[in-house]
Amino acid sequence: MSGIVIFGAGGRAGRAVTAEALDRGHRVTAVVRDPDKHRDIAADGVRVLRGDITDLQAVSSIVPGHDAAVHAVSPFSGPEQGFDALDPRFFVKAADALLGGLAEARVPRLVLIGLFANLNDAGGRPVMDDPSVFPAEIRPFAVAHTAGLERLRAAKDSPVDWLMLTPPALLDAAGPRTGRYGIGGETAPGPASARLSYADLAVAVIDEIDTPRHRRTRVSVFDRPGDDHVSGRPPHARPAGLQD
Repeated sequence: MSGIVIFGAGGRAGRAVTAEALDRGHRVTAVVRDPDKHRDIAADGVRVLRGDITDLQAVSSIVPGHDAAVHAVSPFSGPEQGFDALDPRFFVKAADALLGGLAEARVPRLVLIGLFANLNDAGGRPVMDDPSVFPAEIRPFAVAHTAGLERLRAAKDSPVDWLMLTPPALLDAAGPRTGRYGIGGETAPGPASARLSYADLAVAVIDEIDTPRHRRTRVSVFDRPGDDHVSGRPPHARPAGLQD
């Protein structure tokens, strides 16, 4: 049994990853902004802690004794909150705190949830640069997320073995766990694969912790029924929760 610390465990992705990790027998530490709002996460095998992913001292105090960390944090629940309060360096600060804290604690593996907006379209242009498919009002969030990815890529001397898994735009909270998913590169998947359940995103995350196949890079992960990678775990339905 390995120990996994999941930052953003109160969100849909974080809850799905927590459930998948528990199903596979991992010991989980769930990190959220306000533990009082997420008392339901505290089940057998789950320790719930308050933590700020952008705070190096906080990360350094939480991660020792774990084998891997997952970054599933968003700075807020959604665009309805507006972007006036968005810190454009949020994801850069998170990358710095994670790389520093994990290296200090000798936690070797970091898996991050990416954003489809900084994948490329068929013409090689970032999706977020096409106003016909990506709303201009959300672009500041995409730019901030991209800056975090670039900070990871620039950390060539870090001992932390990181991977960013980037799902498609359509993540299905009620979709079943099939255990199947496709892995791609820097190009957004086509319409036939532009959907994925949170449960299968979680399968991909824990697969990459149990048996790392991609290192120090960003890949896309998408729905590919009956094809491509099949997890060793049996499929079953998995509900997703709310955003942390």
